[in-house]
Amino acid sequence: MTLAADPALSVQDAVLATCRRAKVASRPLRVATRATKDAALLAVADALEAATERIVAANGEDLARGRAEGTSEHLLDRLALDPARVAAIAAAVREVAALPDPVGEVVRGSTLPNGLRLRQLRVPMGVLGVVYEARPNVTVDVAVLALKSGNAVVLRGGSAAMSSNTVLVEVVRGALESVGLPADAVTSIDEHGRDGVGALLTARGLVDLLVPRGGADLIQRVVREATVPVIETGVGNCHVYVDASADLAQAVDVVLNAKTSRPSVCNAAETVLVHSALAADFLPTLLTALHGAGVVLHADERSLTAARAAGVPARAVTDEDWAAEFHGLEIAVGVVDSVQEAVEHIGRWSSAHTEAVLATDVRVTDYFCAAVDSAVVAVNASTRFTDGGEFGLGAEVGISTQKLHARGPMGLAELTTTTWQVLGDGHVRV
Repeated sequence: MTLAADPALSVQDAVLATCRRAKVASRPLRVATRATKDAALLAVADALEAATERIVAANGEDLARGRAEGTSEHLLDRLALDPARVAAIAAAVREVAALPDPVGEVVRGSTLPNGLRLRQLRVPMGVLGVVYEARPNVTVDVAVLALKSGNAVVLRGGSAAMSSNTVLVEVVRGALESVGLPADAVTSIDEHGRDGVGALLTARGLVDLLVPRGGADLIQRVVREATVPVIETGVGNCHVYVDASADLAQAVDVVLNAKTSRPSVCNAAETVLVHSALAADFLPTLLTALHGAGVVLHADERSLTAARAAGVPARAVTDEDWAAEFHGLEIAVGVVDSVQEAVEHIGRWSSAHTEAVLATDVRVTDYFCAAVDSAVVAVNASTRFTDGGEFGLGAEVGISTQKLHARGPMGLAELTTTTWQVLGDGHVRV
């Protein structure tokens, strides 16, 4: 079960007390065997299934509150849990349990001329702080990834999912205790609200790494205010470039999938760029397909001409549109004269999440892959594949769009750091 806050403590002191308990709990996790950690994860999966009715009831409270507050339907869908979704979360926990343990993996090693043996090993970070919004499944995803990689975690899941997250954290903590691991390996500071986030951001020395997962405002607040090391994640202004050499039937399917399969998520495409050689014949077909799928088109001058030829409505694109993560059925459309021009456009407007090139000319795909500076580059594939599960990493903590330590989907290995071991036999330095 969760611990009630001490009313005598300030928010700052209460959050720091939670972080200290997590720090203590991280020590036995650091040396836990894979068998112990996997037993904990399987206990979590069983406990989630056993608590399905309770979880769904708590989630109903969140949904009712969200509807009363006018929360949009796509956000309510992300918030919602039903028995099938709880079962899917439990199944994902079992999938993580089946993954290899990253702790103890030898990254590299050598024997020096003097006989000293060196090896660099993966070890747990220690205590993770994760701040996220309106996604109760993330509560479990993050908790089990932290546990499997030997870390304790302090969660802040946002007010929209308060009731759901409270029950989920209680279920996870109970499962940990049932196998002899400390419950404080998974804690929440949801009850402390925005002030609690501020305290977490400055818990330097207690929290080893912070990961914000959510909208641009949340991420920028964490990056701006944190004194704890941060991995920036997730704003997804993703692009698809359709080259003159593309398989055009394939290109329509990929663009539609990238935009419409789940438009509210960070790996959905927000801009499509089409080579000018395709503007007269292919682009009207593509715009017709997007319009038919309910997508609002924000088009540059040459794309507006193609839209008029196709008889589909389109708006003139603005700089705000090029920069937008729409979170819905809208897309910016532009015509470019070369792959180089496409790369220049992406370099100006992208959030460095995921970009895709559709082409059969290997010179184009090679140039695009080398020149685009984003976490993920896809060739003849949808941007929607940027996901820890799709990459075989299990669940993910987030998708890093920065360059230090981790980049792209963050699975188990990305939640570790390394230690050098120096193995000698009475060696002294001369």
